[in-house]
Amino acid sequence: MGEEPEHPDLANKSVTKAMRLLRELAAQPRTGTTVTTLAKAAGLSRPTAFRLLYSLEQGGFVDRIDTNYVLGWELARLGRQADPYAGLVAHAQPLLQELADKFNESVTLSIPNAQDGLDLVAEAAGSHVVGVLSRNMVGERYPMHASSTGKVLLAEQPVEKLRRSLPEELEAFTPHTITDRDALFKELEQVREQGFAIIDNELEPELLSLSRPVRDSAGTMVAILTLNGPRSRFGRAHIPEALQQMQGTVDRLAELFWRDSANY
Repeated sequence: MGEEPEHPDLANKSVTKAMRLLRELAAQPRTGTTVTTLAKAAGLSRPTAFRLLYSLEQGGFVDRIDTNYVLGWELARLGRQADPYAGLVAHAQPLLQELADKFNESVTLSIPNAQDGLDLVAEAAGSHVVGVLSRNMVGERYPMHASSTGKVLLAEQPVEKLRRSLPEELEAFTPHTITDRDALFKELEQVREQGFAIIDNELEPELLSLSRPVRDSAGTMVAILTLNGPRSRFGRAHIPEALQQMQGTVDRLAELFWRDSANY
């Protein structure tokens, strides 16, 4: 991830294809899948996929159970040693700052965690951001139903799962918070269709917040980009331009971290 954006010719095509296979394998059921399915999902020929999977299996990065491949023990071991966010934050920070400077508001990047929640891992702020919005928010948690990041995350989950996990009456943080579960489900359906979420006075008075998902090459949501501002400066009239600029940042984040080497 370090030098590849500046020196694309240095990228090893076989390694890039192997990474593509690992990402596709991670998107499959935990019971694994066949080489044929993986080859098709990764856009590779079956012989190429088989050869790469064999090499990954020898190193413990994948395991084979009968005819199905699963992520391997060595990959899990290395993953436990890695800081999950350090490299991502370092590379994403300039893009977040650029967006924050564009609107002179605050920008955050959140990552889904294993507890069906979000970890806020990076932030940037424009020069106008003062007071509450200027504090360090990294590590904070926000209510899922009353934050734009939370709505994006909830929209990824099946409705039946949400019915089991969310109470019928949700906590109110302002008079505008959505507290009825069915009303929230209707909004989440809209979030799925439009590809972004909005809160307006729902978490804090006068706070307007927009969020867009960042997806990897397999279509899995890997992060959420959020732009926040007070309605006195960042009103609803700014939403169309903000969403357009955010999509540009989302595309650059996806290219930076999860580019699919379709040209190789």
